[in-house]
Amino acid sequence: MAEEAAEREVVLVHPARDKPVVKATKAVVILLLLGSAGLMVIVTIGGWQALAGLQVVQIGYIIVYLVLAFYCARWNRGVLPVAAALAIVLLILAAVAGPQWFDRDRSGYTQPNMNADLVGLLTLLLIPLQVLLIGFAMRGFGQDWHVEIEEPSDEGYGGSYGPGEPVPGAA
Repeated sequence: MAEEAAEREVVLVHPARDKPVVKATKAVVILLLLGSAGLMVIVTIGGWQALAGLQVVQIGYIIVYLVLAFYCARWNRGVLPVAAALAIVLLILAAVAGPQWFDRDRSGYTQPNMNADLVGLLTLLLIPLQVLLIGFAMRGFGQDWHVEIEEPSDEGYGGSYGPGEPVPGAA
């Protein structure tokens, strides 16, 4: 009997991931991460000359957001608080940097590749995106993406046992 139990195959089931609200939260978090990365790409390209050496930081932030979106798509729950924390930092940076782009019409400033007012507007658009990202990431964090239930697989039992159905001979 013990050998039989050791040979049994189990399948990990994630019951929370099948709920439509959880799938919607995941999709919104991914879209917000990709949208934020897209805006940062435009701001980086548009303000390349005026970023004063922060191009590497900006490119790093874009790469991290893309990696977070990838792992979020794979249901990795651990990226949600990281995404929220990085969104807080980006929100602060955008709130400080956004208004500064509008001051570039004065003499003595390096002019960006795009219109400075447009770059400033895009930078300020990052703020509501980050607020939404923080909210949805924390909502996803509380939706139990990590809950796993071991259920017997159909193979090796000679029959199909649905969720919650007792397996004959199992203690």
